[in-house]
Amino acid sequence: MSKIKVTVKLFAAYQEAFGVPEVILELPLGTEVAAVRDRLIAEHPQLAEWRDLTRFGINLEFVEPNTPLQDGDEVVLIPPVSGGSY
Repeated sequence: MSKIKVTVKLFAAYQEAFGVPEVILELPLGTEVAAVRDRLIAEHPQLAEWRDLTRFGINLEFVEPNTPLQDGDEVVLIPPVSGGSY
C-alpha cells in the first residue's frame, strides 16, 4: 500500500496537548483530512471535546473533512479559539 507524508501544524489545544508546533505523519494514500484529527485525538483523548468543532486546512485553504490528502501536504487543524479583551 502506498504511503504519504504530511506535516500537521498544531494550534491552540492541539499544540498544548502535543507540546510541539507541528508533527509529521505517515498515512495511507487516500486518507481524508478528518482522519488526521481522529488520529491525534486517539493519541491524546482529552482533545475529543474539539472533534466536532475543528476546521481543516490544507496548503493554506479551508477544506471539507472528507478532502483526501496528498504527499507533502501541510495540514492545519483549527479548533475554536477564544478571544481576549481589548
